[in-house]
Amino acid sequence: METILKQNKLLGEEESKDNSLMAVDGDSPPHYNDDCSTSPFRKSPWSSHESTHLYASAVEDTNNVTPNVLMGSLVREEGHIYSLAASGDLLYTGSHSKNIRVWRNQKEFSGFKSNSGLVKTIVIAGEKIFTGHQDGKIRVWKIANKNSGVHKRVGTLPAFKDYLISSMKPSSYVEVNSNRKAVWLRHIDAISCLSLNEDKTLLYSASWDKTFKVWRVLDSKCLESVQSHDDAVNSIVAGFDGLVFTGSADGTVKIWSRELQEKGTKHIFSQILLKQECAVTALALDLVATMVYCGSSDGVVNFWEGDNHLFHGGALRGHKLAVLCLVTAGNLVISGSADMGITVWKRSGAKHLCLSMLDGHAGPVKCLAIERDPDESIPGQERWILYSGSLDKSVKMWRISERAPPMTQWRQQSYSSSDTKHLPATLPANPAFSSQGGVCQRKE
Repeated sequence: METILKQNKLLGEEESKDNSLMAVDGDSPPHYNDDCSTSPFRKSPWSSHESTHLYASAVEDTNNVTPNVLMGSLVREEGHIYSLAASGDLLYTGSHSKNIRVWRNQKEFSGFKSNSGLVKTIVIAGEKIFTGHQDGKIRVWKIANKNSGVHKRVGTLPAFKDYLISSMKPSSYVEVNSNRKAVWLRHIDAISCLSLNEDKTLLYSASWDKTFKVWRVLDSKCLESVQSHDDAVNSIVAGFDGLVFTGSADGTVKIWSRELQEKGTKHIFSQILLKQECAVTALALDLVATMVYCGSSDGVVNFWEGDNHLFHGGALRGHKLAVLCLVTAGNLVISGSADMGITVWKRSGAKHLCLSMLDGHAGPVKCLAIERDPDESIPGQERWILYSGSLDKSVKMWRISERAPPMTQWRQQSYSSSDTKHLPATLPANPAFSSQGGVCQRKE
């Protein structure tokens, strides 16, 4: 628990836990009138500010290459931004205020609110939106059939009925500490991350209670609970070849192999990919290139690659403080940090080129989401719209391109030695590390 509290301080999360976090969501889903004029979000504290002067600078240079630029900001009057999810032209934002906002074309489109627990993570599976909360619950939402601007809560994981039935069976209880037992299908601490498998039929939830759980998207049934780490699980990603990766405050990244069974799943521990003293804070996968990226509390992003066997490919050092979030798109990997910066890397063979160091936030960058640029007009440009959420209460929109020129050596040398952007232009691959080998350098 001491480690978890220290972790909260690192991430700037000022919320506290109380006994209410252990309550079961047995109340009925809140009702929303289909008439949007009566919505509690009609008078919104959100406003959209487009940085027209920066947007105007996003023009093609003589080589027809668009630089990576800030397009604008969505600023909130209250509430840190903890989670983002993008789907087509919709952007979902979760905050400390327990609200989930829906944006379309950078304008507020809709909104809905949970009863308790700040919104730490959001994933979208078809018509369903899953939100993970500080109170240890997962809430399920669906867009109303008659009005696309109305979202209704259709369930909570675990369902109250399932929890009630399980609570009557002594075999359903597992030991969570020396003095307490709990029903296995419920998280007893904050949800830190949600992830979907390749075909979006399985939902994975990771928690500070040191477990991850597996849910069937079709009927919201909990199929399995895995005691996975010795400390809080900060990140989980389901990826290629039926593998699941978990990262923890205990400093390890573990690989789990999924086996489908007649009535559920079984996840078997495969190996420890990384073991270090500093906390693992974020994970991301490149499914096409079969690469795994891992961000840590020391500001380093390690990566592994390989078709049949993952080997350590190198370490990206673009931050001074903890890496809090990672996303991949095309040949790009983007990291957001507690140092308030965002680093854009491009994978090029055995190297990663640093394309940009994006500045603009006044607080730690807590979450990222990325979608292909719908206005991409130049063939082969590979442009993306990147959304970044921060504890400065804003969401920023960036246009980034795989063809943007890498940062030049002279530009990097212009920074002082204490600047967070002082790093080499390219980082060659490092020698392979064993699965048990530590690759984290401790801070002095």
